[in-house]
Amino acid sequence: MTSILFIVFLPLLAAVVAGFANKSFGTVLPKVVTTGALFVSCALSWPIFLQYLGGGQEVLTPVLTWMNSGEFTSSWTLRVDALTAVMLVVVTSVSALVHLYSWSYMSDDPDQPRFFAYLSLFTFAMLMLVTADNLLQMFFGWEGVGLASYLLIGFWFRKPTANAAAMKAFVVNRVGDLGFMLGIFGTFLVFGTISIPAILAAAPGMAGSTIGFLGYRFDTMTVLCLLLFVGAMGKSAQLGLHTWLPDAMEGPTPVSALIHAATMVTAGVFMVCRLSPMFETSPAALSVVTAIGAATCFFAATCGLVQTDIKRVIAYSTCSQLGYMFFAAGTGAYGAAMFHLFTHAFFKALLFLGAGSVIHAMHHEQDMRYYGGLRKEIPVTFWGMMAGTLAITGVGIPAIFGNTLAIGFAGFHSKDAIIEASWASGALGASIVGMLVALLTSFYSWRLMFLTFWGAPRWANSEHIQHAVHDAHGHDHAHDAGHHVGADAAHAHHGEDAEEGAGATPSAHAPGAAELRDGTGGYHPHESPWPMLVPLVLLSIGAVLAGFVFHNAFIEPTAGETYWHGAIAFREHLMHAMHEVPLAVKLSATIAMLLGLWSAWLAYIRQPQLPAAVAEQAGVIYTFLLHKWYFDELYDLLFVRPAMAIGRLFWHRGDEKTIDRFGPNGSAAVVALGSRVAARIQSGYVYTYAFVMLIGLTAAVTWAMTR
Repeated sequence: MTSILFIVFLPLLAAVVAGFANKSFGTVLPKVVTTGALFVSCALSWPIFLQYLGGGQEVLTPVLTWMNSGEFTSSWTLRVDALTAVMLVVVTSVSALVHLYSWSYMSDDPDQPRFFAYLSLFTFAMLMLVTADNLLQMFFGWEGVGLASYLLIGFWFRKPTANAAAMKAFVVNRVGDLGFMLGIFGTFLVFGTISIPAILAAAPGMAGSTIGFLGYRFDTMTVLCLLLFVGAMGKSAQLGLHTWLPDAMEGPTPVSALIHAATMVTAGVFMVCRLSPMFETSPAALSVVTAIGAATCFFAATCGLVQTDIKRVIAYSTCSQLGYMFFAAGTGAYGAAMFHLFTHAFFKALLFLGAGSVIHAMHHEQDMRYYGGLRKEIPVTFWGMMAGTLAITGVGIPAIFGNTLAIGFAGFHSKDAIIEASWASGALGASIVGMLVALLTSFYSWRLMFLTFWGAPRWANSEHIQHAVHDAHGHDHAHDAGHHVGADAAHAHHGEDAEEGAGATPSAHAPGAAELRDGTGGYHPHESPWPMLVPLVLLSIGAVLAGFVFHNAFIEPTAGETYWHGAIAFREHLMHAMHEVPLAVKLSATIAMLLGLWSAWLAYIRQPQLPAAVAEQAGVIYTFLLHKWYFDELYDLLFVRPAMAIGRLFWHRGDEKTIDRFGPNGSAAVVALGSRVAARIQSGYVYTYAFVMLIGLTAAVTWAMTR
C-alpha cells in the first residue's frame, strides 16, 4: 500500500518546505504547499477507510530499520488496519480543512509561513502515531504532537498568556509521558519486545502473573495498563492532568480545532483502543479507566456551564466528550469509543471553526456576554454552529419499536451507544453519569447558541467593538505591541468573575445614547470569507450524516467480523446486549437533551434575568465551578509554590550565597583584597621597603630558631 507513504510523509515534506521557505517566497507558497499536501493526503485516506468498510486485512509497509543494538531491533513500519483507517480520515480531513480555514483567519498575521509549517508538522507527527507498529514508533509520534502543540499554542510568543499556556501544556504532558515511558519500559521487560502485534498476542498469557513495583508485588497487566493509561490521561486531558486543555485556547482558533478537538487529544483514546487486548486482561485497569472517564465527563461539563469565553465553553466540552470515550473503553465498548471519536471530530471541529468565525465577525471579541442577535448577521456561521450543536447535544429519534431505524445527528448515534453499552456492561454508575452529562451538555451548548445568536445585540458594551467603530470612523486608537497579530490575539477577558448573565458595564469609550439603545454600538458584523465558510459547510455535512451512515460499521454486533477484523478487542455479546437495554435507558439521552434545551431557553430567552439570580443564590457553587473546582489553585499550592520556593532556595542560598560566595566571587574578593593590601605597601619610600625586609628577616630567624 504505497499510498500510505504519501499520506504520512507529504505533510512532513510540506512542513520542511514551508519552514525553510519562510518569508523568502512570500506567504502564498507555504500556504499552497501545505494545504495542497494535506488535501492530497486526505484524498488518499478516504479510499482506504471505505476499503475497510467492505472488509480488509491489516497491511504493513516497511520504511527502514530504525535501531539495531545487540538483540534489540526496532523497525520503522507503517501499520494500516481498520483502527488506523479511522484515524487517517479523522486527522487528514480535519487538518486539510483547518489549513484552508487558516488562509483567511490568519491572513493578517506576518508569520503565516511558520504557522502553516507547524500545522503540517503536527499532522505528520499524529499520522506517525496512528500508523505505529511498535511502542517506540508510537512514542515518537506521541512526543512529536507534544512538541507541535507547544509550538502552536505558543505561536503568538509575544503574548505572555500564550507562552504560559504553551509551557503549562508541555509540563503537564511530561507528567503523563513519564507514566507512558514507564509503561513502555515495563512492557519490554515483561514481553521482551516492543512490537505491538507480538505484545497483544502474548498479553492473555500474562493474566494472573505478578511483578515487583515500588517494593510490592502487583498484578503484571494491571501495572502495565495503568502506567500506559497515565500517558493517555495527560494527552487526552483526563481529570488530574486536564488543566492544560482550557488554557490552550490562548492559541489561534484553527489550532484549537485541529489539536484540541479532533486529533491530539484523541491520541490517548486511540492508544487504549489499540492496546485493548492488553486492557482486557486486567479488569482492575478497566475499572480505573471507567472511573476516570466518568469523573472527567462530569467535571468538565459542570465547568462548561459557567464559562463566558466561547472557546473555553467548547474546550470544556471537548474534555467532557473525551470522558465519554474513555468510560466507553473502560466498559469494553471499544467500538463505541472509536465511533464517538469519529463523530466528535466532525462536530467539534465545526464548533471551534464556527466560534472562530463568530470571533472574526465580532472583531476578536470572545466573551459571549457581548454577543446577541447574530443569526441574521452571519447566517452561514449560524447554521453551521446549529448543525454542530444539534450533533453534540444528540438530537435524534431513538429506535424504540422493534427493528425501527434510529435517525439523528452524529452525536445522537455515538453518545447514545456509549450510554447503552455502559448500562449493558453492568457499569450502571458510568451510564447514569452519561445521562446526567447529556443534560449538562445540552444546557451549556444551547446556552452558547442563545447568548450568541438570539436576543438583543449587546455589542455596544464590548471594548473590541468600540475600537472597531472608532477605527472605522477615523479615530486614532493606540494598540499595544502585538495586539493585532491574529483573530484571538487581541482578546482580553472582561472579568470572568462577573455574575452569569449580568450585563457588561460600558467602558469609558461608550457609544452615544442612540447607539446604546439598539445595542450595536454602530457596529455591523460581517460574514467570514469563503475559505472559512467552505470548511464549515463540509464539516456540517459530517455532523449531520456521520453517525447515521457509519454506525453499522462501528457498533453493530457483526462489526467485529465485517470491519474491525481484530484491530480492537470487540465484545460481540456486549453489542448485542446494548440493543436489549430497557426503554428508559434508550430514551434517557433524548429526554436529557430536551430538558437541557428547555432549561437554556427558559434562562436565556424567556427569563434573561434568571441566570444572575441563580448565580447570586448559589454563590458558593457558582464560584466553585467558575474556579474550575480549584484544581489550578490546588496545584499552585501543592506543586508550583513549593517548586518556586525550592528554586529560590537553591538560587539565593545555594548558588549565590554558597557557590558564588566561596567559589568564583570569593576567590575574586580575596585577590582584590590582597591587591589592595599590596598596593598600600608599594608606597615608593625606601624606609617602607627596609621595614618590610626587616619583618621578613625577623620572621625567617624566628622560624629557624623554633625549628
